[in-house]
Amino acid sequence: MQDTAPPSAFAPLRHATFRNLWTASLASNTGMWVQNTGAGWLMTSLDPSPLMVSLVQAASMLPVFLLALPTGAMADIVDRRRYLIFAQSWMCLMGLVLCVLTATDLLGPWGLLALTFGIGAGSAMNFPAWAATTPELVPRADLTQAIVLNGIGFNLARAVGPALGGFIIGLAGTQAAFAFNAACFLVLILALVAWRREAPPHTLPKEHFLSAMRAGLRFVAASPELRRIILRAVVFFFFGSAMWGLLPLVVRERLGLGPEAFGLLLAAMGIGAVGGGLLLPRLRARLNRGDLVMLASLLAAAALLLLGLGRHWAPVGLGMLLYGSAWISASSTLQAAAQMVAPAWVRARAIGIYQLSFFGALAFGSALAGWLGTIVGVQEALLGFGAMGGVAALVMRRWALDATTPADTPPTPGPRPEEPAPEIAPLLAQDRGRVLEVVRYHIHPQDRAAFLAAMAHVRWARLRSGALSWRLYEDIAHPERWVELWSVENWNEHLREQHRLAPDDHAAIARAAALHRGETGPKAVRYIHQLP
Repeated sequence: MQDTAPPSAFAPLRHATFRNLWTASLASNTGMWVQNTGAGWLMTSLDPSPLMVSLVQAASMLPVFLLALPTGAMADIVDRRRYLIFAQSWMCLMGLVLCVLTATDLLGPWGLLALTFGIGAGSAMNFPAWAATTPELVPRADLTQAIVLNGIGFNLARAVGPALGGFIIGLAGTQAAFAFNAACFLVLILALVAWRREAPPHTLPKEHFLSAMRAGLRFVAASPELRRIILRAVVFFFFGSAMWGLLPLVVRERLGLGPEAFGLLLAAMGIGAVGGGLLLPRLRARLNRGDLVMLASLLAAAALLLLGLGRHWAPVGLGMLLYGSAWISASSTLQAAAQMVAPAWVRARAIGIYQLSFFGALAFGSALAGWLGTIVGVQEALLGFGAMGGVAALVMRRWALDATTPADTPPTPGPRPEEPAPEIAPLLAQDRGRVLEVVRYHIHPQDRAAFLAAMAHVRWARLRSGALSWRLYEDIAHPERWVELWSVENWNEHLREQHRLAPDDHAAIARAAALHRGETGPKAVRYIHQLP
């Protein structure tokens, strides 16, 4: 009998470069969790109000919300290895400043928030570039498992880091936790320096920064699958954010415990995440992505209810285990879905926008939970978020997550226009002036419905690949005549179009062209905008 067992979550470690960077990332993430533990605990001493404690989490997540799109665009248009080295170096510098100011008693609550924001800015640079790098390190067959393994590594660090951070704080103070974090960044910097990345060849000019951001936004706006993924992520992370904002107060005020217990409870969440990550391949074999995210959302809601009701460390610890399992299941499933939808040319930007959405939901939800905790109480805020999160999980089930399209397949040619005239070539080299593209079809009236169905897909394909606008016109006097019009920012954007179309986009264009009636194929022409 053929073996149909799901693959191991550790299968991508057989690839040496991925294994080396994953191990170094584990060290860096461990240091980050030590730092997060120290920052959250330090704020309970500097200003113990629920709002200020919750703002520590918001300050670490808000930069990703603000910077995800520009940093994603940069990660797509510059060398990702050097970009990752810069991001890690920035976070190392911020960690050292935080350590020195804490050790010299010069750090106040707003200074802590500012430096936490600075480290978050480094994370904003790192996240989309790191996620977009994963497909370069493993073959496509191992991509989903590699994303899960990244989540396992992150949560393994979460299991070790907070407990380690709690003991470091107890033994040597929060400044020692910040120093440890800065040292851990150096491990990943050295691994990135040792990585000999083979950058993909470029046959087209590099995209400009602002143009790259606009292209990323247009791709996401014209991608229904990615919009559904983002919606599900926003809902999950918004309601789940209450734990991040209020856990320090649950530990310190309700349970009456110290930093060691705080670290151990965060470690319990990490253990739950690692366990959930190991079980995830088997769960994916039984459940589709949408149902898996719904199950994880219900599990996270149950965990918040346990945190809200618990008066002893045992039910709170159980809630953290459940929350960790829910977190890894939802986050890795949603991120894998986003990466499978986004092709290579826009992957970092698409992931940046995806992360912008869910980190924004985390930051806003954490701040709102802190505000509610101040107004109505910590217990009531946790119970409210848990109950609403459970209801939202059931409502969101209608937005499916499994209609993804394969990416990175070489393009097939469409209708070919004439080559540019020699006298126009200097204008094209200036890389400015919108280009209007026109394709003329001759469609038999009996094929009208089939043609419109094909062109409905073509519209989204043109918009995803960079079109600023798209129109389809039918001749009033001769209904068999049709004109497709769309415009792009400049000549270079036109040249990139064929390389941005996915296989089913090419198939839709081919279906429309097959309905054309005439001795030759559809007529394609291009115009460049000129001022009178």
